[in-house]
Amino acid sequence: MSTIDGNNDQRGGDSEEITSNKEECISCGQNNVDDITEGIDSMGVSDMSTCAACGKEGNSDDMNTCNKCKMVKYCNAACKKKHRKKHKKACEKRVAELHDEALFKSVVECKECPICLLTLPLDADESTIHSCCGKRICIGCEYAMKMSEGKDLCAFCRTPPASSDEEEIERTKNLMDKGNAEAFNYFSGYYIRGMNGMPQDYQKARELWLKAGEHGCAEGYYNLGVVHEHGNGVDIDMKKAKYYWELAAMNLYEWKVQSRRLLGSIEGQAGNDHRAFKHYTIAARAGDKGCLDVIKKAFEFKDGLMRLRGIVTKDEYAKTLRGYQKAQDDMKSDMRDKAATLDIIL
Repeated sequence: MSTIDGNNDQRGGDSEEITSNKEECISCGQNNVDDITEGIDSMGVSDMSTCAACGKEGNSDDMNTCNKCKMVKYCNAACKKKHRKKHKKACEKRVAELHDEALFKSVVECKECPICLLTLPLDADESTIHSCCGKRICIGCEYAMKMSEGKDLCAFCRTPPASSDEEEIERTKNLMDKGNAEAFNYFSGYYIRGMNGMPQDYQKARELWLKAGEHGCAEGYYNLGVVHEHGNGVDIDMKKAKYYWELAAMNLYEWKVQSRRLLGSIEGQAGNDHRAFKHYTIAARAGDKGCLDVIKKAFEFKDGLMRLRGIVTKDEYAKTLRGYQKAQDDMKSDMRDKAATLDIIL
């Protein structure tokens, strides 16, 4: 009994007093835990990394990173140069992995018509751009405008067509000055055909295609691939053609699908069946009928020259069919069907 009573006397009998009183640290006299944690937080602990060449530690932000793979860091440029031969193989492997991650993204991104907000058709002849606003408009919305009172106006910005070649060129140049990717590709057509007062100049056209691609127009990269495939003004170089088609495939709009079809063919001829199948699948799920037909044959036929047989599983085939149908539904409209039936010229 006395022991219990004694403990009660030590506690003071009031729980509120216990929570309000704080014991002082014997070593530093600090009696506020919050002050301690605030002090630690204010120290600004840096992210440390180790130099891949010499093993020296340093602040990650101040170190020299491998420009290609971004996988290793060095304390200075000398260490980076010294370690280059040892790192080369791993670097190239990682660069190839990063490239394939970007190339074979499962998400298919497609542009929409700015008026009806439906996915733009894969066929380039079923959409157009105007030099006034630089917007790509689907054939259905163009048809609707032609059937209205303002049939000669731009379906998006309601601007009348250019009254001369000079005005058309000036409009397109203004769009290029604003960084409009479609405008660079559009202007290249003047040099290819030698129209609107511009001389025929394939070199100028190639420069504009490159700028179009760099600004986000996949058609620019696609056209550069075709040029190197056929040797139009340059030497035939299928390695470069593949390079540009891969850039187009990683980009937006219909030409990424066109490029997938060509890349699938290249990989298939080289015996890289899995890579070929990936290209065909991505394009088919974006609504490309030709690539879907390739996958159908690969799944259905057991004999013949289709090396892809056995690679296409039942589940993958079903997913591809569903993706294709959804993409087709997203691109379909009554106005587009009417325009296609009447063979509207854009």
